[in-house]
Amino acid sequence: MPAAPNNSDDPIGPGPGSALAEGRPASREDGYVLDRDLVAKVCDAVEAGDEADALARLQELHAADIADLLEQVAPERRAAIVRLLWGGIDNEVLVELDEGIRDEVLAILHPADLTEAVRELDTDDVVYLVEDLEDDRKKAVLETLDPADRAAVNRSLKYPEDSAGRIMQTGFVKAPPFWTVGQTIDMLRADDDLPRQFYSVIVVDPALRPVGVVPLSVILGNPRPVVLESLMSKDFHTLCAVDPREDVAYAFNQYHLVSAPVVDGDGRVVGVITIDDAMEILEEEAEEDIRRLAGVGGEELSDNVRATVRARFPWLLVNLATAVLASVVIAQFDAAMRQIIALAVLMPIVASMGGNAGTQTLTVAVRALATRDLTPTNALRVVWRETAAGFVNGLLLAALIGAMTWLWYDRDVLGGVIALAMIVNVVAAGMAGILIPMGFDRLGIDPALASGTLVTTVTDVVGFFAFLGLAAVVLL
Repeated sequence: MPAAPNNSDDPIGPGPGSALAEGRPASREDGYVLDRDLVAKVCDAVEAGDEADALARLQELHAADIADLLEQVAPERRAAIVRLLWGGIDNEVLVELDEGIRDEVLAILHPADLTEAVRELDTDDVVYLVEDLEDDRKKAVLETLDPADRAAVNRSLKYPEDSAGRIMQTGFVKAPPFWTVGQTIDMLRADDDLPRQFYSVIVVDPALRPVGVVPLSVILGNPRPVVLESLMSKDFHTLCAVDPREDVAYAFNQYHLVSAPVVDGDGRVVGVITIDDAMEILEEEAEEDIRRLAGVGGEELSDNVRATVRARFPWLLVNLATAVLASVVIAQFDAAMRQIIALAVLMPIVASMGGNAGTQTLTVAVRALATRDLTPTNALRVVWRETAAGFVNGLLLAALIGAMTWLWYDRDVLGGVIALAMIVNVVAAGMAGILIPMGFDRLGIDPALASGTLVTTVTDVVGFFAFLGLAAVVLL
C-alpha cells in the first residue's frame, strides 16, 4: 500500500503530523473539535502502514467524528486512510460524510467493501449512498441486497429528488388496531428485522392506511391485555412521499414530531421519517439559505479551487454588472463631484449604510419565508414594520452623519443633504429587503438565491442618486 506524500508538518495537510493541542474536547469551550494530536497520530500510523495502531485510535471516535477526520485531511491522506483502514471502520461513516467527500470515498472503495457497507445500512441511508452512482455501479450494489430491501430502495429512488420518499426509512413497525399490548410486544421480540431506531407503532387498517400511532412508552406502560385501539392517538401527522424536504423539516419543527408516517398517493404507509433525519434536513436547509444569500450556492469546504471558482464567479459577475449600473448613476453627476470634492468622500457612507440596513431586513425576511412565519396574512404588517424601522434608523443615522459632516466641512447645507439622503436610502433598503424576497417567493423563485444582489443594487442606486441628486440641486 503506497503511503501518502510526506511534504508537510501539518497533519491535515499532505505530510505527517506533529503533536499539537490536546483535549478532544477537553472542555465545553472547545466544543466537539477533533483533537489534532489524535488526527496526527492516525495519519502517522497510516503512513507507516500500521493498520492496527490506526484502527485502535479510531475506535475512540464516533462514526460522525471519523467522518469529520476524513473531511479535514488532505485528499491524499483521505485516500490512504480509506484504502488501508476501511475494513475496520464503521460503515455509518459513509452516511455522515458531506456529499462531495462521500462521492470521493465511494470512488476509492473496492466494490466488495461498498456492497458490504450497504447491506448493513437502513434503506434511507442506502438511497443516500447510491442515488448519485452511475447506473452500472448502482445496479451492481443493489443486486447484493436481499429482494425486500432492493425493492424498497428502488421504490424510494422513483420518488422525486429531495422528497420525503427519498429520505424516508422504508422499515417501520405496524400493527392492526385489535391487537393487544401483549401481542405487540411478542411481535417486537420475535421480529429479527426490526428497524434500528423507531419510536412508535403505526396502527393500520387492512388497506395499510394509518389510523393511529402508539408510542413505545405507552405500550410499555400498559398491561398486556389492553387493546391498541384504546391507546392509539388519532391526532397524528402524516407526510406524503412526494412532499419536498423543506415541508418535512417544517412539519417536524412546527408540530414537534419525533417520527411521522409517510404515505403514498393512495394513503398507504410506505415508510417513516424520524427526528434524526429531520434535524439533518433542518441543518442543511439553513446552511443552504446562508450560502445562497452569500452567492456561493452548494459550495462545500472540501471543494477544490476549480469548483470554488465555478460556484462563485457567476454571482461575482452579476455583482460586477450591478456595480457598473451604480457607476452609471454616479457618472450622471460628475460635474457636481468635480466642483464639490466632499461628495466623493461622503457618498460611500450613504451606500454602505443602506446596504447594511438592506442586508439586515433581507436576512430576517428570507428566514421568515423559509419557516413560513411570513405569510400573506401578516405580510402588510411586516412591510409596514420594516419601513417604519428603516425610517427611525434613518433619522438616527441622519442626525449623526449630518452633524459630523457639518463639523467636518463647516457646511450646514451639505450636512442636511447627506442626512436627507441617508433617510431616503435606509427606508428604501428596508422596503427592498422585505419586498424583493417576498416577490421572488410569490414567483416560485428561492428568495435566498437572488435577493441579495438585487437588494444591494437598489441600495447603491438609490443611495447614490439621492445623495448626488440632492447635492446637485441644493449645492450648485
